[in-house]
Amino acid sequence: MSQAASQTVDDRPLGMALSRGWRRRCPACGEASMMHGYLKVREACPECGEALHHQRADDGPAYLTILIVAKVSMAFYMTVFLAFEFAPWVMILLTWSVALGMIAYLLPRLKGAIVAFQWARRMHGFEGDERAVARPAG
Repeated sequence: MSQAASQTVDDRPLGMALSRGWRRRCPACGEASMMHGYLKVREACPECGEALHHQRADDGPAYLTILIVAKVSMAFYMTVFLAFEFAPWVMILLTWSVALGMIAYLLPRLKGAIVAFQWARRMHGFEGDERAVARPAG
């Protein structure tokens, strides 16, 4: 068996899928939005029909968001406090504002990236090439 024959073709490049997922776009076509609302993943892509209901992001996006926001918020808090020595209530207000803004920004993007990762690596039912839903009319 030749080396070329033993290698599998990567028809779902991870980098492209993660980029599309970060932008909350369908990992297959990159055209339509993967999300319906803030965090709800669509059953299928309205553009290409790729089934997305297989996704199992569960608590992964929340854990990653907490990890990132906690580290950045603490570094921000310490830097600002040591540089300006604001009153504690100002520091709390400032840090919580930054943290809530980061959470609102990161959570749906990390969820999109996790769903795209699962799609690219054919996890949790994404292994088939078939389209579960036909392209919608109209």
